[in-house]
Amino acid sequence: MRLYCLSNDLAKHCYVITFKGLRIMLDCGLTEQTVLNFLPLPFVQSVKLSNLPNWIPNRDHDPQMDGELKECCGRVFVDSAPEFTLPMDKMVDFSEIDVILISNYLNMLALPYITEHTGFKGKVYATEPTLQIGRFFLEELVEYIEVAPKASTAALWKDVLHLLPSPLNEAFRPKKWKTIFGLKDVHNSLARVTIMGYDEKLDILGAFVATPVSSGYCLGSSNWVLSTAHEKICYVSGSSTLTTHPRPINQSALKHADVLIMTGLTQAPTVNPDTKLGELCMNVGKMEIS
Repeated sequence: MRLYCLSNDLAKHCYVITFKGLRIMLDCGLTEQTVLNFLPLPFVQSVKLSNLPNWIPNRDHDPQMDGELKECCGRVFVDSAPEFTLPMDKMVDFSEIDVILISNYLNMLALPYITEHTGFKGKVYATEPTLQIGRFFLEELVEYIEVAPKASTAALWKDVLHLLPSPLNEAFRPKKWKTIFGLKDVHNSLARVTIMGYDEKLDILGAFVATPVSSGYCLGSSNWVLSTAHEKICYVSGSSTLTTHPRPINQSALKHADVLIMTGLTQAPTVNPDTKLGELCMNVGKMEIS
């Protein structure tokens, strides 16, 4: 078995496992931090944004780059449609992925890129709440960007990255950034998703059994258990042991794992939300009685 990490964003996960001759992708998060390098998209015409001065490098200046960079409040921004960072495709050919397992709606926003633009022919699995909430996120993201389209896409600034001021010159692989997909891609991509329920067992091409178990993180969120007759692999994505969620985390399903893949660790909160929630309910009850 081999494990590949395809994301440099700690909060937007994407892993690929090669196991029993298959390639399984675990989540496909989309990094949105790159949009902070672009000017905002106003819903109405903004005189201030329209009159921002151009930023021009001191040397090696290409006249065709004029207008791509704007200066505002001491920072340089790209005047173009926002672009996003996709999971890295150098180590793994996405067209050879057999299965994509989604843990929650926050880790599926790169799905249209992968399923519609890489030759992907595999299967995608997620719980129904994950699919529906993810649909809302994707549609709203596309509609927001399409409301205020940019006349052109800036690209020449990526060739003079070493001449740009911070933090733009620290951008990671900007030539790999992509503009947003369209609604057609969203709908076609989500049509590929097969819905699964918690604790439902799914045979994957006779090689192993995949089971989504509740992670307690958000509606429909799940951890994935991959098991054969002799091995057990557990993928632990965003999880929570707090009891404020309608479906608590299923910790027993993670016991006796041979391999445990954990995407992130954090300390327990200093203030227990369970206690605060109980106090809130008690105070509300007192108010209703009085």
